[in-house]
Amino acid sequence: MQAQEGITQSRLSLSYGGCSLKGVRDENQDAFLVKVPQQRYELEHKGAVACIADGASCSDNSQKASHTAVMQFVADYYATPDSWSIQHCASKILTSMNNWLFEEGLKQSLKHNGFVTTFSAVIFKSNTAHLFHVGDTRIYRLRDNTLKLLTRDHQRVNFGQNPHLTRALGMDNRLDVDYQMVELQTGDRFILTSDGVHDAFTEEQLSKYLREIEDKERLSNKISSEAIEQGSADNATCLLLDVDSLPQQSLLEHQAKLLSRAVPPALKEGNRIDHFLVQKVLYAGPRSHVYQVLDENSGEFRVLKAPSLTYSEDTEHLNHLANEFWVGSQLKSERVMRVYPTPSDSKFVYQLCEWVDGITLRQWMYDNPTPTLSEVRTVLEEIIKAVRVLQRADMVHRDLKPENIMVTDSGKMKLIDFGAVKALGLDEINHNHQESEPLGAVNYIAPESIDTGEATTVSDLFSVAVIGYEMLCGELPYKPISAQVAQTARHHKWHYRPITQFREDIPSWLDLVFRKATQASPNSRYQVLGDFLVDLSTPNQKLVRQAKKAPLLKREPLMFWKSLAIIATGVAVIQSLWLLR
Repeated sequence: MQAQEGITQSRLSLSYGGCSLKGVRDENQDAFLVKVPQQRYELEHKGAVACIADGASCSDNSQKASHTAVMQFVADYYATPDSWSIQHCASKILTSMNNWLFEEGLKQSLKHNGFVTTFSAVIFKSNTAHLFHVGDTRIYRLRDNTLKLLTRDHQRVNFGQNPHLTRALGMDNRLDVDYQMVELQTGDRFILTSDGVHDAFTEEQLSKYLREIEDKERLSNKISSEAIEQGSADNATCLLLDVDSLPQQSLLEHQAKLLSRAVPPALKEGNRIDHFLVQKVLYAGPRSHVYQVLDENSGEFRVLKAPSLTYSEDTEHLNHLANEFWVGSQLKSERVMRVYPTPSDSKFVYQLCEWVDGITLRQWMYDNPTPTLSEVRTVLEEIIKAVRVLQRADMVHRDLKPENIMVTDSGKMKLIDFGAVKALGLDEINHNHQESEPLGAVNYIAPESIDTGEATTVSDLFSVAVIGYEMLCGELPYKPISAQVAQTARHHKWHYRPITQFREDIPSWLDLVFRKATQASPNSRYQVLGDFLVDLSTPNQKLVRQAKKAPLLKREPLMFWKSLAIIATGVAVIQSLWLLR
């Protein structure tokens, strides 16, 4: 088996070859598979996959297990959403596959006839190799003529006996897979072997073979054949992959296209850009301009967002705009704003978004300054449903605030503005990127996002809770931060202000819910969105009991300090009277 990708300087390029021989066995229970996508988009966003499996030799079903593992893994991987991180994709697939193999094994009349197989895979994406491994197949890397074993065998060797597997697919109903990321270099050679190969050679002998420069299929065949001649009693499989070229670090194709375009000047009503007619200027700020436009081709209204001329040379700002399109294109839900591609022949940088009939949640809050608890619960439930859309796509919004939530004419909530969205699928390409300033509004985003730029769904929950708190009493749970500056925000003191301080009719048990959801530490918050929703409607007795046991300073800090001030004042008065005697 041999394949060769065209070598270019702008994309990942791999060449590979492999061989699998049954040797002295009656059948070949090994399997391997490689897929290098031909489409550039798929190659950049999903990468290339190489995997190897070795069925347990004691079972009559081992060949079926190994072949199913490699074929199903590759097929399912390319069917997962582009926005999912590679680790998330592989973990989901391998867990599902392990469950199926284990269940099939339980159906066998003989216990040793289970569907059990070792499995090792390398996913090459951008400048990184992602390794997944369970069992005693191996992954090596040859770099600068130095061979390095990247995996460890999951086996136990008892004295005087043959080694036996401690981990494999289908062995147990629970699966523990080794995962690691390895930075790639042009010229790297990756080697995947079954134990029929690597048990037959010392590492030095194997390294000598691998340094040979010849056709990879012939070389893998030579290694497998030599292993059998050396006395290997198992099937012998060897797969070789060479990294011939790598893409530029942290660069997506749509980012490069956008960076080659010009930032348009500020537009006025009646101006045209491509086939879009400006109907209204919605926003004109230092960073961007937003317009309602009419698509003269379709007759539909759109929102057009363009960066300010001030940022025409700001690569980071323009890349955020490019990423916003990528994120929006992955989300297909009525709960999030749709993003449309701009004309391919356009000379200008801008974003096209869905026009939403309705008002922002900020306007709704102005119109409803004292909403009922029932109204607030309904709004928060709708926002949580939208956040779940992002969560399923392995994304975090990171800029949830009343201005970025639309209330449609039908009363539904729709999330807009994806400029700060964290997508793990994108992060794996841009893994060296650091944000210089917080991307969201500092009074709504979670402390960990301000401090490090890190964010999870629990960070979005923090923002939702802050919004709910503000809806109820018109204030924020923490003293507002006056400046959108990292240094200022990172030194903020996160002292929670009880909601009852601003609105006395709010039940104390509900205040406990907002206190927990807006904790400065993400580990102290609700870890599940649904738990937060449940506690908004029903008193959480555990929280109530904990609050009753807490000291007055933690339970009612305002009352504590007021009481302390009264006592101090009383002591001072008594001392004064004593001195006047």
